[in-house]
Amino acid sequence: MPIQLATENGKIDVADQVVSVIAGSAALDCYGLVGMASRKGLKDGIAELLGRENLSRGIEVRREGEQVHLDLYVIVSYGTKISEVAHNIQSKVKYVLDEVVGLKVDDVNIYVQGVRVNR
Repeated sequence: MPIQLATENGKIDVADQVVSVIAGSAALDCYGLVGMASRKGLKDGIAELLGRENLSRGIEVRREGEQVHLDLYVIVSYGTKISEVAHNIQSKVKYVLDEVVGLKVDDVNIYVQGVRVNR
């Protein structure tokens, strides 16, 4: 079910997958983020790192009435402060969705699925 936005010129329907791709692209710009992880969880104790073409698989868009909630499953870089990386992702995703789509996001939940060493 798409998210409906009303403007003075009419109605706009934005699919959940569009919201998740925009949120994923915004998150990937944040320092300390290696990439998105699969929502399905861990495979053999290792989080699956998703490529840019699969950003929406690492993000879940939920709606409860008029509220929009995003769940991002991420892999962070070793040596970064996880709380700071998560806070930066939350701020960036909320800002970009507000500016690009005009969508007010109530919650951006970050689920750290793993830590990777960048070489």
